[in-house]
Amino acid sequence: MTRPAPVAHVRPMTLNPIHVIGGGMAGSEAAWQIASAGVPVILHEMRGTRGTEAHQTDRLAELVCSNSFRSNDHTANAVGVLHEEMRRANGLIISTARDHQVPAGSALAVDREGFAEAVTAKLEAHPLVTIVREEVDGIPPEEWDSVIVATGPLTSIALAEAIRAHTGETDLAFFDAIAPIVYVETVDMSKAWRQSRYDKAGPGGDTAAYINCPMTEEDYNRFLDALLAAPKTEFKDWEKNTPYFEGCLPIEVMAERGRETLRFGPMKPIGLTNAHNPAVKAHAVVQLRQDNALGTLWNMVGFQTKLKHGAQTDVFRMIPGLEQAEFARLGGIHRNTFLNSPKLLDRQLRMKTMPRLRFAGQVTGVEGYVESAAMGLLAGRLAAAERLGTKLEAPPPTTAMGALVHHITGGHLAAGQTFQPMNVNFGLFPDIEDYSKNGADGKRLKGKDKGKAKKMAQAVRALEDFDTWLAGEAVVAAE
Repeated sequence: MTRPAPVAHVRPMTLNPIHVIGGGMAGSEAAWQIASAGVPVILHEMRGTRGTEAHQTDRLAELVCSNSFRSNDHTANAVGVLHEEMRRANGLIISTARDHQVPAGSALAVDREGFAEAVTAKLEAHPLVTIVREEVDGIPPEEWDSVIVATGPLTSIALAEAIRAHTGETDLAFFDAIAPIVYVETVDMSKAWRQSRYDKAGPGGDTAAYINCPMTEEDYNRFLDALLAAPKTEFKDWEKNTPYFEGCLPIEVMAERGRETLRFGPMKPIGLTNAHNPAVKAHAVVQLRQDNALGTLWNMVGFQTKLKHGAQTDVFRMIPGLEQAEFARLGGIHRNTFLNSPKLLDRQLRMKTMPRLRFAGQVTGVEGYVESAAMGLLAGRLAAAERLGTKLEAPPPTTAMGALVHHITGGHLAAGQTFQPMNVNFGLFPDIEDYSKNGADGKRLKGKDKGKAKKMAQAVRALEDFDTWLAGEAVVAAE
């Protein structure tokens, strides 16, 4: 079931516009939801007049790291549940991602250029959306009585400093890294082969969505030694105490945690059979995932890095199959900023000390494209409802979207616990006991089978409760 955003029962031009600052995932989605509700919106994006450390274009919703929106399975995966909630809520980002999907097994990955172009075109074409290319370098003026700040992890220094000065909070930040992208024609397919892990089919039925580069134990150890010895990006003094986000660690940081860490992480060989030598099991495997619709660019999965550019080409060409690899983009690292949201934001995503400001996306402390877009979707709907004179509550915490709100507003923090960015996961959902604990054979489920059954029950509950929330939202709008 897909439900549009509630439609205004007044002429749109009689309404003051809502201002959205930032044209990334969250800001683009927020603007779309506001306009879909019949409320005019002004979207402020500084790219076009001022760039960032990570973006390469001025397109809205540009992907700066991976091109993957992660799992598309809404039956037993929390990310997949969030995908489905967004689809049912007329989500711009998720619908455009599916229109520009590229093979990625059971994940949803996109042609990054086609995706950003399409999001930009849709927003430019909407009659209630005005896009202004400018930097908002301070607290928005008082006459902007409803604002969504969706500036993301790359919030401009001037705006971040203005927010910090207002709240009195010290900036919270972490380092995020970008993986390299390879031209596929430079991959040696006499050594590499196409296969998805366990031959698992993706949405299009493709069981060979990844390119796999195998390593012997000797290959792996030589690569590891070179990786650890290679020169890395040096941080400024004021950055040195900034932690990494655990969900996107540079590959060399993982390697420093132990020689086997990579073999049990992004380079795990399980579920893969070397098409060139089926009898010999690889010691480690480097996977590449398609990055654009043409299939000409492939990114190195899990290979976020802070190696210096010259070292990257030398080290990564040690990987069998990539000896002659040419790189369309090398990896990099950038500093991300986020709010102390449990202290600063209410469940309407408003700043407690300045309620005309809402926040959305990674700046709130959610991590990932999907989570950022979801918070933009919710902030847009909350702001639109408020502008239309109604009161809309956030979805319940049994839903994926509601669980994220519960997390960023402090619902999951233990006493004394420090707030850190978080991807959506079933650990954020309330526990559930009402599910079958027996298998089809009547025997008691154990281990992974029991865990999967529980996740499936949480997924069903989440989507049922989200549909109930959407139906209630429609009633509120009609009133």
